[in-house]
Amino acid sequence: MLRFLRPRIARMVQPVGRLLHRMGLSPNMVTLAGTAGVVGCSLFFYPRGELYVGSVAVTVFVLFDMLDGAVARAAGADSSWGAFLDSTLDRLSDAAILCGLLLWFMGDGDDLLLAWVTLFCLVSGFGVSYIKARAEGIGVNCDVGFAERSERLILVLVAAALGGLEVPYALAGGLWLLALMSAVTIVQRLVETRARLTPPSQHAGDPGT
Repeated sequence: MLRFLRPRIARMVQPVGRLLHRMGLSPNMVTLAGTAGVVGCSLFFYPRGELYVGSVAVTVFVLFDMLDGAVARAAGADSSWGAFLDSTLDRLSDAAILCGLLLWFMGDGDDLLLAWVTLFCLVSGFGVSYIKARAEGIGVNCDVGFAERSERLILVLVAAALGGLEVPYALAGGLWLLALMSAVTIVQRLVETRARLTPPSQHAGDPGT
């Protein structure tokens, strides 16, 4: 849903990317630093119940991690390996955020139901990403669904931050919504991939089948 913002964001961060490149940072260094920050902050702050501070810290490192593409463009060093590394570490970052919340709910947060909802969000988030990657691996575009990574990340960070500020039902509502959006997106991508891989003559209900 937010992919239309990507070209604008890329233009906005170009000056920062050039600055980091002049400082001697490589795109992969930026990716690794951003991921380390997200994972570290998620697993330090969230299990302790410091949801607002944790969300702010995670957001800072998420924004830093977004600069790897700008650094790559500034260095003229776009590479398949860099894209692969960035995508892989994004999955680890997303998992760390939800794992931190899961540990909170299973500990001092003491909410078994939300722990299960968070676990579902974790698993379904991997499913959303895997379906797209697997479809593209066999030559099928599967860029559909309204719960892509950006939407899921914004939703969980905003919900956690509001929960840390003790806004009633913000965290629970955000996680339930994230679970629903992820489940729907999985179905959307399965349907889209099936439609692209199945010849029209084999579709159910098609005359002559």
